[in-house]
Amino acid sequence: MSTGQREAYEAHQRAWLIPQAIFDDAPSRRAHEEPSHPYRTAFQRDRDRIMHCSAFRRLDFKTQVFVPHIHDHFRTRLTHTLEVAQVGRALGRALRLNEDLIEAVALAHDLGHPPFGHCGESVLDEMMQGHGGFEHNRQSLRIVDYLEHPYPAFRGLNLTRAVRECLAKHETHYDHPVSDEFDTSQCAPLEGQLVDLADEIAYTSADLDDALASGWITTDDLSELAMWTRAVDIAEADAPDARAIHKRIRACKAVMAILVDDVVARTDAQITASGASDVDDVRRAGTKLIALNDDLRRDINELHAFLMERVYTHPENRKHQLASQELLRKLFTHLVSNPDALPARYTKRIGTEDLHRVVCDYVSGMTDRFCREHTAELGL
Repeated sequence: MSTGQREAYEAHQRAWLIPQAIFDDAPSRRAHEEPSHPYRTAFQRDRDRIMHCSAFRRLDFKTQVFVPHIHDHFRTRLTHTLEVAQVGRALGRALRLNEDLIEAVALAHDLGHPPFGHCGESVLDEMMQGHGGFEHNRQSLRIVDYLEHPYPAFRGLNLTRAVRECLAKHETHYDHPVSDEFDTSQCAPLEGQLVDLADEIAYTSADLDDALASGWITTDDLSELAMWTRAVDIAEADAPDARAIHKRIRACKAVMAILVDDVVARTDAQITASGASDVDDVRRAGTKLIALNDDLRRDINELHAFLMERVYTHPENRKHQLASQELLRKLFTHLVSNPDALPARYTKRIGTEDLHRVVCDYVSGMTDRFCREHTAELGL
């Protein structure tokens, strides 16, 4: 690679990105100073560090909605993460935001999820009452700041402040900003706001697709939902002679397209109306500038309510969730009472760190598979 390639790319970014975006050369402060890379920008390095960390690999065996790898076609927490990154990059390019920052945040946004998805999170929060609680956004930051330890000179991945701010302020229907360092009363930068919506768009379309493929719901069950009706009309118009399975798949993709198209169509006007001229103005705007229109928000909320009633709390799912929660309680309680059962890298932290937090770090990092196997090995 020729000398100056990074600088040339950054110059291209500065000419291409909108003024309210984040440039690589502006907020690339790291807790531990490092020299610039000859051809990778700061956010590209962050992306690579996230993708190569062990917590990222473990997402492959963590629950999204369906039990990982029981059916090979269903999403895992890892494939969901990759879909969020894809949606985010597509939106970022269309809106002339920083794609590298978006991709880094998207790839890291679920690193803090424990085994068994949101039901596992609720158990860990329950077990951590009186010890600081548990919230997966906060845990994602803890992973990149402290628990990952690939460098000899410092703990953590030493990510840029901009990536860490977007992670701390990640907010969807299921995610809430939690941070001791960042002012969560202020909005995230546009790139962080975009990942929030890319997350929602990705899981809505994907959970719908998986639920239909599983047979837990049918297209007839969806026929009264405004979002589904609109998506079916698009699928029918695109391929009226297609087989039913292809129309179903295309309708799920159309849900994503409807939402993405709305974001692209509305964002410029919302930024202009806000009067924001730079990223600091975006933070102070008081409301997200990347958001769905009110009609689509109503329709997507209706679809989410349906998914909650018919999929997320489906009897088969609830059976799995209750069993998983009981398993986590037993394992957590056992490890607090028997800390010698922890790996050495965790036991050496006891005394300088709260025992419950050490156990929580260990358990929350487990995959679904390892958690089950380890609990069985302990005879619990």
